[in-house]
Amino acid sequence: MPPTHDDDRTPDTDLFLRYVAHSEIGLVRKNNQDSGYASPHLLVVADGMGGAAAGDLASAAAIQLIRRADRNARGEEPVRGEAMLELLAGALNQANDKIADLVADDHSLDGMGTTVTGAMFDGAELGLVHIGDSRAYLLRDGELTRLTHDHSWVQSLVDEGKITEAEAAFHPHRSLLLKVVNGQPAVEPDTDLVPVNEGDRLLLCSDGLCGLVEDDELSRILTRNEDPDAALQALIDAAHREGGIDNITIIVADVVGDSTAATTGAKILGAATEREVPIVTARPVDLGDRTPTRRTDAEGNTIPDSPAPQSSPPDEETSRYAPREAPRGGRWRLLLAGLVVLILLAAGATAGWAWSRTQYFVGPADGKVAINRGLSQQVLGVSLSEVYRIEDTALSDLPPVYRDRVEQTITSTSLPDAEATVAELQEMARQCVAQREARLTPEPTPTPVPPGAPGNPPGAPPTEPVPPTPTETEPSPTPSPATLTPTPAGGEC
Repeated sequence: MPPTHDDDRTPDTDLFLRYVAHSEIGLVRKNNQDSGYASPHLLVVADGMGGAAAGDLASAAAIQLIRRADRNARGEEPVRGEAMLELLAGALNQANDKIADLVADDHSLDGMGTTVTGAMFDGAELGLVHIGDSRAYLLRDGELTRLTHDHSWVQSLVDEGKITEAEAAFHPHRSLLLKVVNGQPAVEPDTDLVPVNEGDRLLLCSDGLCGLVEDDELSRILTRNEDPDAALQALIDAAHREGGIDNITIIVADVVGDSTAATTGAKILGAATEREVPIVTARPVDLGDRTPTRRTDAEGNTIPDSPAPQSSPPDEETSRYAPREAPRGGRWRLLLAGLVVLILLAAGATAGWAWSRTQYFVGPADGKVAINRGLSQQVLGVSLSEVYRIEDTALSDLPPVYRDRVEQTITSTSLPDAEATVAELQEMARQCVAQREARLTPEPTPTPVPPGAPGNPPGAPPTEPVPPTPTETEPSPTPSPATLTPTPAGGEC
C-alpha cells in the first residue's frame, strides 16, 4: 500500500530534507561509473554501464541535464505535484538525447547507458522518476517500503513467478536490464507521486548497495542508526562486507519539520565530479526525437550558432509546430521538394539498416542456441534479422526457464555481450546434462561369494558380499560439496 499523509497535517505543510550522500568505486572496480546529485529539493542516483564504452560518461551526462531541473523548479513559482513529474521526465528525455548525440559524435561510445532514479521534493510530496535497477526506499515507523520497481530481466522472472527473490540475487543475468537511458528513442520512465511525513527516512542507492544487501538488513540499519551520518557509514560497511564488487552510491535523507535542521546547498557525486561531458555538434532530427538537439556546453546550456537576437525568442514547441506559409513557385518547386523528401527518406532508411547490422540478440535456430544479427522484430511479416552463428548448445539441454527466454530472444548490447550470454547458457546446459546423466547411472550390483571361497565353506549356498570394514588409516571417502553437480540457477533441469 502506498504511503499516505498523517491525518494531523495537510499536504500543504512545508517539510524539509536533512540529507547525507556518498559515492565510491567499491572494493573491486577500477573506476566509478556511478553519479549522483543531492540538494534540498532534488535527489538523484545514476548508475552508468558500458565498461569501456564509458558508463561513467553516460551517468555524468544524465546528472548534468537532470540537475538543471532543480534550478528550474525553484523559479518564482515553485513546482509542485504532477508538474514535478513532467519536469523530471522532460529532463530525463533531454539526458537521453544528450547520450544519443555523444554516441553519434563518437561511435566507440555505442553501448553506454545509465540508470536514473530521482526524487523531486516540494515540501509535502516526492515526485519520483525511475528507469533501470537503482532503487528508492521509504522508511516509516520502522517499516521499509521499496518505492521503485527494477527494470531487469531477473525481476521479470520474479514477477512471473519463475524464480524467487533469493534466486534473483545470485542469477547469472542479474545485471541484464530491460530499460535504461542509452540514447534510444521512446524512453518511458516510471513516475509516481509519494506523500511524505515528518520523521520519514528516504534511501536512494545504486545496486552496489541494494544488489548486495538484503532489504531486511537495509531496514535494520536505517532503523537502528538515528543519525544520518551513522546510517550512511553502516550502509557502506554492509556493502563492503558483501564484497563491495560494484560502485556504491548512497543518499540518505530525513524528512524534518524544522528548517534549521535541514541541509542547505547541493552536492554532486561520483563520476559527475570528474568526467567531463564533451560538447557535441548538432545532429539531424529524426522521427524518434521529441525535441531538436543543439550544441551544449558543460552545464548543458544551449550554445547559439549566431549572436542571439535582441527580442525574446519564441517558445520552442510553438515554433516547431506553428503553421508555415505555403511555398510559391509552381510545380517544379513542388517536384524538387518531393525529390528532396525521397532522398532524405532513402538516406534515413539506409542509416537505419546500417545501424541494425550492429545489433545482436540470442535466439533459437534449428533447435539450438544461436546469435542473430539485426532486430528481433518483424515489419509486415518481414524479418529484420539474420542468423549470425549457430552454437552447439541444444535448447533441450537448457533448464525450462532459460529455454523459454531464448525462444523469446535475449537482447544484447553488442556482439561480445551476446557471446557472453551464449557462454553462460552453455555452462547451464552442461550442468543440466551432468545432472541427467547422474540420475540415469545405475547403482553397482554386488557380486555373490561362490561356494568354497574364503568365508563360504564348500556346499554352502552363495552369500552376499560383505563390504570391507574401514580402518582408521583408510577412512571411507565422503564426497565434498565441490564434487557434487550444481543445480543451475532458475530451476531444475
